[in-house]
Order: sequence, then C-alpha cells, then structure tokens
Amino acid sequence: MTNKKKITIKDIANVLNISAAAVSKALHDDSRISEKTKKAVRQVAKNLNYQPNHLASALRSGKSKLVGVIVPRTNSNFFSSVIQNIEEVLNKKGYNIIITQSNESYKKECDSIDALLFTQVDGIIASMANETVDLSYYEKIKSKGIPLVLFDRGENDLNVDYIGIDDYKSSKIIVEHLVEQGCKRIAHIGGFKRTRIYNNRIKGYIDTLKKYNLPLDQELLIETNLSIENGRKKMLQLLNIKNRPDAVYVAGDYAVLGALQVLNENNIKVPEEIALVGFGNEPFTDMLTPKITSVNQHSEKIGKLAAETFLNHIKKKTVTQELNKQILDAELIVRDSSYKNKTSLK
Repeated sequence: MTNKKKITIKDIANVLNISAAAVSKALHDDSRISEKTKKAVRQVAKNLNYQPNHLASALRSGKSKLVGVIVPRTNSNFFSSVIQNIEEVLNKKGYNIIITQSNESYKKECDSIDALLFTQVDGIIASMANETVDLSYYEKIKSKGIPLVLFDRGENDLNVDYIGIDDYKSSKIIVEHLVEQGCKRIAHIGGFKRTRIYNNRIKGYIDTLKKYNLPLDQELLIETNLSIENGRKKMLQLLNIKNRPDAVYVAGDYAVLGALQVLNENNIKVPEEIALVGFGNEPFTDMLTPKITSVNQHSEKIGKLAAETFLNHIKKKTVTQELNKQILDAELIVRDSSYKNKTSLK
C-alpha cells in the first residue's frame, strides 16, 4: 500500500499558476485578495482534498485556535457534559478542542500536557487525575504564558482560574438530610483526601457529624478511587463491621452503584435498613431500584464558565489578570434510596 502525497499550498498554487503566498492569503480570507481568486483557491483546495497544517500555521502565527481539555475520564456524564458545553462555547468563537483523558493516571496526565504543549494549543482546561500530587507539569503550562483553567478538581496552590461546586457545603447538606431521615450512624465512602474536592467532602462530613453529636468512627470513614468495583468492596467492608451503619454517603455515583449491588445481593433493604446517597447525579441514578439520591454538580454551567474564562484571557491578552474563581452551590436531588419518611418520591 503506497502512501498518498500530502497536498500543500504549493500544489494549489501550481494548479492556478499563482504564488503560494497568494494561496495562503486567500485561504485566510485576506482582504487584499479578490473574491474571484479566493473562490478559485477554495475550489482547488477542495478538489485536491487539501488539509491545512495547523501546527505549521500555529508556529507562524502564534495562534492555533486549539484548546486542550484534560479530564480524568470521558465515560462519566459529568465530564462528557462539561466537554460538550466547553466545545459549544468555543466553537462559536472559532476554536476547536483536543480532548485527552488521564484515566486517573498522573503519568498519562503529564504525557497529555506535553502533547498539548507540542501542538501549540492556545489554552488548557483541565480536571486533575486522582493520582496527581506533583503540580510541576501544571506550573510548566503557566510558565509558558498559556491560559490554564481548572474545573471540578484543582489545587489552590497553583493560583489559577477555577470553576467548581462547594464540596464542603455539599457534604453538609447530604449529612443533614440523612440526619433528618433519622440516621444516626452515617458512613462515608470518599475519594482520596489528597485531592482537594474529596478532602473538602470529608471535612464537611466530619464537621456535620460533630454538629449533631453523631459518632465519628474511623471504620466508617473510607478512602478509595470510587470505581464500581471499589464501591462493592468498601460496602462489603462496612457490612462486616460489628456495628453496621444505617446510612452510607458515597462521594461518587459509580461507587454508589457498586454499593447498591452489594446491598441488593445481601437482601438489605434500602433505605429502611441502610440509606444511600451518591454524588454526581449520573443518569443511571434515576433508573435504579431504588432510585439513588445524588448531588447535581451543574456540569453544563461549569463547562460554559470554564470556556468563557479562557476566552476572557484571550480577549485581555494576559494570564496575570485578577483570577476568576467561581464556586457554585450544588443541589441535592432526593430520591427513594435515602428517603425513609415516605415509601416513594414522585
């Protein structure tokens, strides 16, 4: 199989018997080129299946019209919704996005940053991997003067723009809801406290237990990666302790799905014996039996605000302007899994 020759601006110029510079100007809609020539150039480019070299263009102009988006995973409704809304806003302004996923791996995240910097992206919008503790690769982005916007997961130490929800307050709302339902021994399957958002959720959980003089047993506070598999494992762990919890607050909907599977397999009634609350409001939470109470993280708004924050940097041509840190109030969607006072919610 032979490789096809890549069509260049010179090939278009040869067909039309004009200079390569004239072709380049025509493709960029330069006012110095006649509409007749522009139309001819576009037609020949289409006939030859010409694909512009964005990297070369970026090196010449200093602008690629590309924005890198780094997410822990794309198989989450939250992250896919954020991506969709980032793209929607940026496309209207002539930008395209390059999506990479870390799969919660620090190394993959670093590789993604290197690839995006090599591609000469005009900015990076990111949510950090669970494994990320060393922030040097994010500092590298800043040192190059490239706008960096973090969302959902981000570190205050980086001193960059951040869009997310109030994780501490969200935990308080969840625990208070469970207390209102008569729960007195509330467990928390959380993420790793080294990640700021999960640390804030743990703090909110602990402080609210103290507020209501409820027991804080270390065996009820568990850290994990919040996968379905680990949701199952940690739920089994809680079932095997001497004094079981009567409610479990899980800091991620995939882990709460695993927890619910275990409870169903062990014929434990939810919420009568153990109430369940998740986090993220994934679509499947409203399709399970029972339907799962969860937190709506406002993914659409976060995506749009992240994109608009990047565009604001470009408009002002600076990355040293006053930082934009927007913390949104989360919304608890109460469903059957935690609502003990009624048999069902409409």
